[in-house]
Amino acid sequence: METVEYGKRAKAAMAQLIRMDTEEKNRVLLSCADALEADCREILSANEKDYRNAVGNNMTAGMLDRLLLNEKRIAEMADAVRKIASLPDPVGEILSEDKRPNGLLIRKVRVPLGVIGIIYEARPNVTSDAFALCFKAGNAVILRGGSDALLSNQAITDSLRSALSANGFPADAVLLLNSSSRESAQELMHLNGYLDCLIPRGSAGLIRTVVKESTVPVIETGSGNCHIYVDETADTDMAVSIIVNAKTQRTGVCNSCESLVVNRKIEKELLPKLEKAMKEHQVEVRADEEAREIIPVFKKAAEEDWGTEYLDLILSLKTVDSLEEAIEHINRYNTGHSETIVTKDRSHAEKFLHEIDAACVYVNASTRFTDGGEFGLGAEIGISTQKLHARGPMGLKELTSYKYEITGNGQVRP
Repeated sequence: METVEYGKRAKAAMAQLIRMDTEEKNRVLLSCADALEADCREILSANEKDYRNAVGNNMTAGMLDRLLLNEKRIAEMADAVRKIASLPDPVGEILSEDKRPNGLLIRKVRVPLGVIGIIYEARPNVTSDAFALCFKAGNAVILRGGSDALLSNQAITDSLRSALSANGFPADAVLLLNSSSRESAQELMHLNGYLDCLIPRGSAGLIRTVVKESTVPVIETGSGNCHIYVDETADTDMAVSIIVNAKTQRTGVCNSCESLVVNRKIEKELLPKLEKAMKEHQVEVRADEEAREIIPVFKKAAEEDWGTEYLDLILSLKTVDSLEEAIEHINRYNTGHSETIVTKDRSHAEKFLHEIDAACVYVNASTRFTDGGEFGLGAEIGISTQKLHARGPMGLKELTSYKYEITGNGQVRP
């Protein structure tokens, strides 16, 4: 079985990776970044084939945008690897130190997680980001991408593996499953004894399946039904600007805005401006009856719209009487990802920050900032919407564990 063989190879690679120092890691990562740029033509050729197939399979515009590579995006991928190389190495960090009355010195030290599995969909940049983050944190990684990006992922992985070998490190620090079948994903979910954790990135359906079926520990990354609440005190021009950015800059990503909540006291001022902006950007608004009385061209929302991650040029709109009602609505329908309030009232902002249950909560800013690069992490392995171990954009520290190192001079327990 290919997956078990890959598990063995990744585990063997860890024996060398655990001995790497920071200087070696950074040298290899810089070489990998150079290789991505040097192999740009081959990567773009593979991506072109994937893209043509995706168009033929009627992939949505948002997903096509995720899949597409060009010279600029490959340069950005290489720059992300270089940025990760420049970040502090978390491995070996002493988290705490305590000398006990009996003379034992107990240190809590950050260490690699080990072998990490990642299941993801049509985003080839995840291939290089995931490798670089895992490698800098001292881990080996087994990747299983989606069928839509298979050729692109193979070309990127080949480039990374060549750079690893050229620098005297095991190419098996990064392995890509050659199959994107359901069976290969299931095998990865049950690779106990080889995988130390599994991270799914993609649709809500993919994430639910991995969380439900995996016997390997899972770090759950979430879909993004992200909300913007426009408070009664909001600057409506600011609100429209934030909504346009969060909804239209990139529609196919998890930190784009899918749901809008508007206080009734400001709807008559806001909604005409919103309608004009959404029309300019070809966004379909699905609204409740009260909003449609003001803007009849808005489509009628159904109950399922409040909880839908569209990943498309569609926005739901719910009107509410108060901040409390907005918070209740958002906490009911959100996915724990990113939520924003637009307000001039500091007490309203503080209440929203305190009571919204999500990994990232904003005041007067776009949800699109929920990103490892924007948070200074270099890149992220995913946006965790769970509460154990990691939450929000997951960078290098979230890809480590810790152990206790205890030094004595002959102590025995009485």
